[in-house]
Amino acid sequence: CPANTSARVPRPERRARAQGTWEPCSNCIKTSKYNVVTFLPVNLFEQFQEVANTYFLFLLILQLIPQISSLSWFTTIVPLVLVLTITAVKDATDDYFRHKSDNQVNNRQSQVLLGGVLRQEQWMNVRVGDIIKLENNQFVAADLLLLCSSEPHGLCYVETAELDGETNTKVRQAIPVTSELGDTSELARFDGEVICEPPNNKLDKFGGTLYWRESKYPLSNQNMLLRGCVLRNTEWCFGLVIFAGPDTKLMQNSGRTKFKRTSIDRLMNTLVLWIFGFLVCMGVILAIGNAIWEHEVGVCFQIYLPWDEGVHSAFFSGFLSFWSYIIILNTVVPISLYGKIRLYCKGADTILLERLRPANQDLTNVTADHLNEYAGEGLRTLVLACKDLEESYYEDWAERLRRASGAAEARDDRLARLYDEVEHDMTLLGATAIEDKLQQGVPETIAILTLANIKIWVLTGDKQETAVNIGYSCKMLTDDMTEVFVVTGHTVLEVREELRTPLGRCPLTPLLLLLLLRKAREKMMDASRSMGNGFSYQEKLSSSKLTSVLEAIAGEYALVINGHSLAHALEADMEVEFLETACACKAVICCRVTPLQKAQVVELVKKYKKAVTLAIGDGANDVSMIKTAHIGVGISGQEGIQAVLASDYSFSQFKFLQRLLLVHGRWSYLRMCKFLCYFFYKNFAFTMVHFWFGFFCGFSAQTVYDQYFITLYNIVYTSLPVLAMGVFDQDVPEQRSMEYPKLYEPGQLNLLFNKREFFICIAQGIYTSVLMFFIPYGVFADATRDDGAQLADYQSFAVTVATSLVIVVSVQIGLDTGFWTAINHFFIWGSLAAYFAILFAMHSDGLFQMFPNQFRFVGNAQNTLAQPAVWLTIALTTVVCIMPVVAFRFLKLDLKPELSDTVRYTQLVRKKQKAQHRCMRRVGRAGSRRSGYAFSHQEGFGELIMSGKNMRLSSLALSGFAARPSAGWIETLRKKKGGEGSAAGSPSGGADRTLKV
Repeated sequence: CPANTSARVPRPERRARAQGTWEPCSNCIKTSKYNVVTFLPVNLFEQFQEVANTYFLFLLILQLIPQISSLSWFTTIVPLVLVLTITAVKDATDDYFRHKSDNQVNNRQSQVLLGGVLRQEQWMNVRVGDIIKLENNQFVAADLLLLCSSEPHGLCYVETAELDGETNTKVRQAIPVTSELGDTSELARFDGEVICEPPNNKLDKFGGTLYWRESKYPLSNQNMLLRGCVLRNTEWCFGLVIFAGPDTKLMQNSGRTKFKRTSIDRLMNTLVLWIFGFLVCMGVILAIGNAIWEHEVGVCFQIYLPWDEGVHSAFFSGFLSFWSYIIILNTVVPISLYGKIRLYCKGADTILLERLRPANQDLTNVTADHLNEYAGEGLRTLVLACKDLEESYYEDWAERLRRASGAAEARDDRLARLYDEVEHDMTLLGATAIEDKLQQGVPETIAILTLANIKIWVLTGDKQETAVNIGYSCKMLTDDMTEVFVVTGHTVLEVREELRTPLGRCPLTPLLLLLLLRKAREKMMDASRSMGNGFSYQEKLSSSKLTSVLEAIAGEYALVINGHSLAHALEADMEVEFLETACACKAVICCRVTPLQKAQVVELVKKYKKAVTLAIGDGANDVSMIKTAHIGVGISGQEGIQAVLASDYSFSQFKFLQRLLLVHGRWSYLRMCKFLCYFFYKNFAFTMVHFWFGFFCGFSAQTVYDQYFITLYNIVYTSLPVLAMGVFDQDVPEQRSMEYPKLYEPGQLNLLFNKREFFICIAQGIYTSVLMFFIPYGVFADATRDDGAQLADYQSFAVTVATSLVIVVSVQIGLDTGFWTAINHFFIWGSLAAYFAILFAMHSDGLFQMFPNQFRFVGNAQNTLAQPAVWLTIALTTVVCIMPVVAFRFLKLDLKPELSDTVRYTQLVRKKQKAQHRCMRRVGRAGSRRSGYAFSHQEGFGELIMSGKNMRLSSLALSGFAARPSAGWIETLRKKKGGEGSAAGSPSGGADRTLKV
């Protein structure tokens, strides 16, 4: 399929001649991003938009310069290639399924009239000017001008679910001059030419003219079959291709695929730049130290420590040392009928009831009551009316309608006036009501998501009455609301006045309201000019303080706005005011909106509110909105798969959105935040050891660890445990996540990972590195081996520090893991075992004999780890590094627990209570058999029962007994009863004291 989505020079009109050719575009569609040739360069370009990937590529280039690199090139290229490869495989897999879906659509078959014969052609080979035959239940391959059909008068019925989401069939009709062309031979001789508007995204409008046999005939949207429609209840029809491929209205509304990035991704780019700045500062400090050391000390040891070739001064040595430390410290970065002429009309009650004859008032009142009753039950209603027309009037009106239809200017206005003229003084026939059931669980899902502080707006192509009924059905609109504001203005002034009505009802003085509006607008405009990332809770609260006031003061208000009013509200000078009004309402419903308007509303919220947006839909009319939102969700159902193909996530029912957000979305955020915190912690703990070592090695850019440990640290020793935590970890079970929607709020406020949490992780990593270096350094200063030899040598020190590091970070991730599985245990302890196995293998005699220049730490692991002092040093380092973390988390849990902590504690208490109740029941049954009055040889508890004392434990006391054996306190009660009954002064004295223990 050729790439036909490239930009073309816009043309003022489109010409399509039957049986002719139109060169610009094929009917092939493409939703995939790559092909075999472009995959590698395009995918690498996208991946290197990540600052961290670009940074490591820069490091790799530096490591290829031997004068400045003290590490081998594979220490950087192996992790970089691994990350790029995994991401590329994931992207290629996703794009493969897009190609598969594209091929499935492009290879559909259509009957094309070629040379007077119908031939089967693939959709991708259909061209503008081709005449296509459609049969019942077939999809329309391109935007067609309906020529004729099997139904009388050229009528046909289509379902437009993929276009506007409506599953009801709609009527389309061919113009009279072509409606009789039912024979293929007549169609083969048809050579009319259509001149129409250029390709656009307006689904409800089409203007054009057919020129044939030296006559011209006006064309409208009622004559068009759009791609994505399905032919229903019609045996066959023929159509002329006007728009094909990307020029079709369906594809014009799809929008381009956007490269989406999460807020954490954007924050990470900022943090990586900060880390790079910190890295440069450390490199400068160590480079200056190297220059000073070389000038003051190094010159005295030129015989033993000569400068490298090309180094002639201490300054140049410091310059090279700077780049060496940049490399070493890199790991911090992560119808017409016979008889009368009669007009039949159907429509909404608000429109038709005003156009009835006054004589119908009694019937109108009864019908209005029925309509209210139906609407209260959530049914979709229509009013039916009719009117007899005089033949002379109809002929005159039809002639004026024909002239208006062919008008080049103001066609819509002239047609609207003619329709309004004839639709008056009608006779009421009655009303209809049909049930349009919502999917199971929709009201409950919306209610729970609202409790999670998620704002829900409905953007639909349904008419206003239907949209409002749906709003009541899904409980977004309720009878308890203060007021539902409906915006239906046709001009800018009318829309602005109606938008200000909700704010005028706010319980504030006009002056204060004006001030709040002005301040909120300034805040929004400032926010649109500067993109901020990683807000803490306080920053979020501060930046949205004024707009939150507007959202809180309005009370239970709702806003309903239709498509033509929304077009004015989305203009540049009114969009902020529209957004303010919408945010001040609890519910917002936009009806009769086009696919492009849906995307514009989403973009408006993204631009000014800086909120994470999620768009969910099930039809092709939702594709553009799904692509615009941060997160796009498609529902697979009766309205095609276009929304599913364009989405980031898809499922079969709306109710699953609750689980996607409150369970998987929250878990994913929790896991990602834990992953990032642990990532920065372990890498700073690893890297900063080199910084401290620089002060003791003459700033020579010497590494503390063996180069193979540096290579395997992030790939083998610490990757699998954090991977297991990132896949399986959870703070509360999924059922509790659904029961407590407030658990979702920390993610909305970026509380788990922000700049503050980032600096805490960095501080913890630096603290760990200090202890990791200086504790072994201090011990090794005076420690000796078992044979009395000095323990302090570079290789033993390196093994001790590396072993301490791996153990400390493994214990740390064990503390970070909130949900243990067998995989977590295997990866954490398996990584530790792998470290020791690789360590002893790297230091073995065999590898040294095969590669003497690469494995120089021969025998060091065996000698070092055989010393008790080394293991005591490792244990001391681990305890001192971990104990502050344990103490801090204990105090935080006890003094300032989070909601998730409270939920876990509540769950634990419930489990203990259930277990205790089960034990109590078992003990009670056993006691009955042993102490029954009829068969027991003991005194029993008769006096206790007759005393009236309550033996039932309170819930608080019960929780206190949760840890005791269930039968133990019964035995204690019996002993107290037997040993102290006479001294207690009452038969129940012992029992009372026992319960108070």
